[in-house]
Amino acid sequence: QVQLVESGGGLVQPGGSLRLSCAASGSIANIAAMGWYRQAPGKQRVLVATMPTGGTANYADSVKGRFTITRDTAKKSVYLQMNSLKPEDTAVYFCNIRTFSNSYWGQGTQVTVSS
Repeated sequence: QVQLVESGGGLVQPGGSLRLSCAASGSIANIAAMGWYRQAPGKQRVLVATMPTGGTANYADSVKGRFTITRDTAKKSVYLQMNSLKPEDTAVYFCNIRTFSNSYWGQGTQVTVSS
């Protein structure tokens, strides 16, 4: 059974940085993309960044230039470096691994940006 576990969330002041990590356990074949989504209170889950296998990273306009996604396919891990954080970045962040036939989600990690 595939499980994704996120870590690295927390409370940070505006302008600060956090690095989120996500590691998958279990067998996952034919990974098509690995990415991060977020869901703020009362809002829908939205894409933050995604990196297709063999492709280039894509970012939401709101995080371009501030966030960087990286992945280690061999370790089935994906990371999100978040710099220059803003209060509007506050949300629960979910990692996602998508294959050609399945989509796997982590349980989410809370990121709160506040002074």
